[in-house]
Amino acid sequence: MSSIESRTLVLNGIDATTGGPLFRTTLGEIVDAARGEDLSAGESEELRRWASAVREEHLDTRFQIDSKNLAEAGWGVVFPEGREAGLRAALAPLLALRQAQAGAVHEHRYRELVSVRGESKARFLARHGVGPGPADPDRLPYYLLIVGDPSEISFRFQYQLDVQYAVGRLSFATLEEYASYAETVVAAEQGALRTARRVSFFGMCHPGDAATESSRHLLVEPLADGLLRDHPGWPVEKLLDAQATKAALAERLGGARPPALLFTAGHGLGFPVDDPRHALNQGALLCQDWPGADVWPIPPEHYLAACDIPDSAPPAGLIAFHFACYSAGTPRFDSFKDKGKPREIAAESFVARLPQRLLGHPRGGALAVIGHVDRAWTYSYDWPDSGDQLQVFQSALGRLLDGYPVGAAMEYFNQRYAELFTDLAEEREEMRWGGQPDFLNVAQLWTAANDARSYAVLGDPAVRLAAGEEEAR
Repeated sequence: MSSIESRTLVLNGIDATTGGPLFRTTLGEIVDAARGEDLSAGESEELRRWASAVREEHLDTRFQIDSKNLAEAGWGVVFPEGREAGLRAALAPLLALRQAQAGAVHEHRYRELVSVRGESKARFLARHGVGPGPADPDRLPYYLLIVGDPSEISFRFQYQLDVQYAVGRLSFATLEEYASYAETVVAAEQGALRTARRVSFFGMCHPGDAATESSRHLLVEPLADGLLRDHPGWPVEKLLDAQATKAALAERLGGARPPALLFTAGHGLGFPVDDPRHALNQGALLCQDWPGADVWPIPPEHYLAACDIPDSAPPAGLIAFHFACYSAGTPRFDSFKDKGKPREIAAESFVARLPQRLLGHPRGGALAVIGHVDRAWTYSYDWPDSGDQLQVFQSALGRLLDGYPVGAAMEYFNQRYAELFTDLAEEREEMRWGGQPDFLNVAQLWTAANDARSYAVLGDPAVRLAAGEEEAR
């Protein structure tokens, strides 16, 4: 094995029981993972077409829909088979609102759909008379809300559908949480709920920690400064280093100072699959209170989890974006294999408890939480030899501030996934024909493609910022 191939990479994410990195791997192991990961021919071709369309800046004009207008874009809900009745009743106010909006001109642009357990995205679309390609709201709405946990409707289904559609997910333990979320969205859409007109950026930087040093300096601060420059009508708050404490984060996740939009970057915690805290605290946000790897196991005082959001402090109307491992959920199997076999990291795939708590808060929840299923990677914003690459983040946040729904704002990440996958497919083709792999390039492409794919919207993809004109609610 060459010195480059054996180079060890330390990834984002901290093991809460040891204080060390969640996972270490080599460039060679990433290349093996990239070589062995196969998509269906149809899925691969769709990604190639989408990447080509983005590069040419051209799409069929039939599908140049106004994504701000639900009557034009359409809206649908996807229920798991067998649970439609209870979920439909709990979400009734939201469904009635979206039906009035999306069906205002054409009734069929509002749809209630059912997914069969284990069904692929291709089979789901075929059942509804739709093939690969851009969304056609006269066949299937552009905005699609998946309802149910990932053991019923998989994360993979969500990834695949999200390439051409704007997809979100709701997954709660109780019908009461679904009902509470529906009421919050209706209140925001009807103008009864308004947040402070402010964007808050939260960036940790732990001693001796390369991952958070990178995200704090190359992502959070320049992103905040750029937004302040490009959107002068939005007050911007930066909480960096010593200011990025658990108490400060709690204040912005439902305490005294919730903003309209919150962006955080740091470590998401991971727990062993047999740890009793695994389901409750996986993906919890590690704060600046943690002094570094010398302190382990990491005490609850150093991270913010679902149990830290009290009933008395609702995050009503917030949209949060968390750049952190497992901040949206955890898949059953890791992206990497252990000696060629799938590596199980959860008994079942699940949505993280912190965003569930934020979205389903009994006194008014967040409108949407954007996070990672699986690990977060610095290749999202830092490309070797090219420096920081913030265009995707800047474009997505800019769209949110310009009034676009969250699902439409996240299209930039879908486009990035399609482009990176196409470049990776070309490298894999060379390897299959006996070409000598460029280990560094393949590793970069594979990690970046997985990172872009793994961003997920939790909540209705058609929600938008609910900011008022005043600084305080």
